[in-house]
Order: sequence, then structure tokens, then C-alpha cells
Amino acid sequence: MTTKQAVRMAVALPAKHRSRLMNTAREVSFPAGTRLFEEGRKADRFWVVRTGTVTLDMHVPGRRSAAIESLAAGELIGWSWLFPPHLWHFGAEAATPVRAYEFDALSVRLMCDSDPQVGAAVAQWVGQVLAHRLTQARMRLLDLYAPHGSGPPR
Repeated sequence: MTTKQAVRMAVALPAKHRSRLMNTAREVSFPAGTRLFEEGRKADRFWVVRTGTVTLDMHVPGRRSAAIESLAAGELIGWSWLFPPHLWHFGAEAATPVRAYEFDALSVRLMCDSDPQVGAAVAQWVGQVLAHRLTQARMRLLDLYAPHGSGPPR
């Protein structure tokens, strides 16, 4: 199993917690080119991709934003909603038409606070996603700025 598969909601969350979380979701669609969020703005919701592709990007001063990763079906879009000050650390754009499940961040945080087992499972899942995204961002920045790129994997 790849790291990316391991952080998909269907794999990372136990069925009972996933079901509880999904009961709060609403279905949304985004046309290609839609900005879902911008770095530094309020993170008050998050999504899980149903179909399509979303590109995460990072602001690079004096340059175009750098694409960090592409997200597809089953993947979490956004983790900044869980951690104060609840501001986005990356930006996100629909690379193709996207259908997704949207979650209200405050409602999910309250659910996590009221049920420590759900809270622990969601925190574990989002933590795995966060670790993966930071690794991807580091590798992308090395590719952009290191003299010889990030080089071959060890």
C-alpha cells in the first residue's frame, strides 16, 4: 500500500467513525479552474474528493505558485481547519471538474470534542495527511530550488 493510499479516508478511518463523519457531509461540485481556497485565508471547511482532481499549490514570492500535489478520489482536501489559527497553509484549485463531499470544520471539531474516539481517529487521519503533504512540499521545493533537484530517492 502506498503512502497516498494509506491517507485516504476509507483506509485511515474506522468504518464507524467514517460513517459518523459522512453523516455531516454535503455533496458539492466545482468546475475546472475554481479556487477552493487561498493560502493564509480562513479554513472553515474541508472536502473529500469523489471524482476529479484538485491541485494543491504553495505561494512562492516573486514566482508563480508551485504545484505541490494532485489529489484524487478519496483524498482529503485541507487539513488547516483542524489546527488553530485555522488558516490555510496551501492553496487549492480544481484541475478538472470535481465532485466532493464538503464538511463544516466547526461542526466536525465539535463532534471530535464531544466523542474522544472520533476525535482521536480524525486527528490520526489528518496527522497522516499532514505528514504526507509536508513531505510532498519539501520534495517539490527541493526540485525547484536545489542545485541538482532532490535527486533520486534513497
